[in-house]
Amino acid sequence: MGRNNPKRKKIREMEDSFEIPRGQPSRDQDIEMGVQVSANSAEQGLESFFKQVQDIEKQIVKLSKLLKKLQDANEESKAVTKASVMKAIKQRMEKDIDEVGKIARIAKSKIEELDKDNLQSRQKPGCGKGSGVDRSRTSTTVALKKKLKDKMSEFQTLRENIQQEYREVVERRVFTVTGNRPDEETIDLLIETGNSEQIFQKAIQEQGRGQVLDTLAEIQERHDAVREIERRLLELQQIFLDMSVMVEAQGDLLNNIESQVSSAVDHVQSGTTALQKAKRLQKNSRKWMCMAIILLLIIVAIIVVAVIKPWASNK
Repeated sequence: MGRNNPKRKKIREMEDSFEIPRGQPSRDQDIEMGVQVSANSAEQGLESFFKQVQDIEKQIVKLSKLLKKLQDANEESKAVTKASVMKAIKQRMEKDIDEVGKIARIAKSKIEELDKDNLQSRQKPGCGKGSGVDRSRTSTTVALKKKLKDKMSEFQTLRENIQQEYREVVERRVFTVTGNRPDEETIDLLIETGNSEQIFQKAIQEQGRGQVLDTLAEIQERHDAVREIERRLLELQQIFLDMSVMVEAQGDLLNNIESQVSSAVDHVQSGTTALQKAKRLQKNSRKWMCMAIILLLIIVAIIVVAVIKPWASNK
C-alpha cells in the first residue's frame, strides 16, 4: 500500500531534482553525478506538509456538510406556517452558522501557518525558491486557499438565496391571507419592519384576529430569523475577502515562479540544441578531414607509383 501511495510517489519524483550544497555528506553522493539530498530528510519535510494539508481539507469537508445542512434547513423553512416551527429552524441554523465560523477561522489559521512553514522550508538544502519542493508546496497551498475561498463564497450565495426566497414567501403569505397580490412597496415595508398587523387589518376585521394571528406570528418569526441569519453569514464574508486577497497575492507569486522555471527550461533546451548542432558540425568536420587524408594518400600513392614504374622499366 505504501509503495502505491501517490504522495510518496510525488515525493520520490521531487527528490530526483533536489540538490544540497557541496561538502555536505550524503549516502548517495557521486562526484560525477552531483550530490543528492538524502531521501529521509526530504520525505520527512513533505510528510509533515501533507499532514497539514489533509487536516485543512478535513475542515473544508466539515464546511461542506454544514452548508448542506443549512441549505436543507432553508428549504424546509419555505413550507413552514407556524411560528414555533420557524423558531426551531432558526435556532438550528444559527448554531450551524456559528460552527461554520469556528471551522472557517481554524482552516484560515492553519493555511497561514502553512505559509510560514513554506517560507522556512526554503531555507533547507534543495528546497529553495523555485525548486521542485517549493513549487509543489506553493501550488498546493494556493489550491487550498482557493478551495476555502470558493466554499466561503457558497455561504454568501446561500445568504443571497435566503433573502430572495424570504421575499417570495412573504408575498405568498400576504396573498393567502388577504386574497390580494401585494405591491413592491408593501413587500419592502414588511421585509424591513416585520410588522404585518397593519397590512392585515382588513383581513383581521373580516376573519377575526385569532384566525390571522398564527400567520402574523410566523411572519414576524421569519423576519427575525432572516435578519439574524443574514447578520451571521455576513460575518463570514470577511473570511471570504481575506482568502480572496491571499489567493490573488500568492497566485501572482506562483505565476512568477512558474515563469522563471519555464524560462530556465527554455534556456536549457536552447543550450542542448546548440550542443547537438556543434556535435554535428564536429562530426562533419571529422568526416571531411578523413576524406581529405584519404585523397592525399591516393595522390601520394599515384606519385610514388609514377616514380617507381619508369625506374622498374629501365632495369
